[in-house]
Amino acid sequence: MANEKKKLKRYLDPSERVAEILFGLIMVLSFTLSLSVATSGQEEVRTMLISAIGCNVAWGIVDAGFYLLGIMGSRGQGLLVLKRLRSAGREEGHGLISDALPPVVASVLRPEDLETMRQRLSALTDLPERPSLSRDDWIGAGAIFLFVFLSTFPVVVPFMVIRQPLLALRVSNAVALVMLFFCGFQLARHSGYRPWRLGLLMIGLGLFFVVLCIKLGG
Repeated sequence: MANEKKKLKRYLDPSERVAEILFGLIMVLSFTLSLSVATSGQEEVRTMLISAIGCNVAWGIVDAGFYLLGIMGSRGQGLLVLKRLRSAGREEGHGLISDALPPVVASVLRPEDLETMRQRLSALTDLPERPSLSRDDWIGAGAIFLFVFLSTFPVVVPFMVIRQPLLALRVSNAVALVMLFFCGFQLARHSGYRPWRLGLLMIGLGLFFVVLCIKLGG
């Protein structure tokens, strides 16, 4: 189990995992909460389930695609910086390196540190001609798809096993609230916030986004 967690962290950081679960959860909630239990029969529930699952499959694929595009864009930008660095002077090179680093890291580097980095980066000879995707990138994209897709099922399972639409909706809502709280709780553990407070806040934000999606026809 520990090895699996380490592998997952290599592909997606905790905030990315939570974001993908939240995205899938909000999408499926926009379907379940728009269901009118007063007038819905088994056929309407079935249609809702198919639509919710299909929607999250589609958005899981789209989100994974954007993840890969983001990686390609980031690596392409990095290659351009390295190529510019080869022909740049000392001061320009230091500026390129500082701009590419997180502000906190760049703020503690001395000019001699930047110069050492500039020389070593300029000496690189095995740069690829264009950015490419690795096996880990594709696995990361697959993980994103699974997070979005699998987040559908805890919310829709009550409609599959409970024949009374009203009771199924209440159980589904309870499961969704627990998942929203859990997402906030886990995010807080990795970002320094208070877990219980962020968990409750995530419930409020999640429900707000769901209502917004329903009102806007999403």
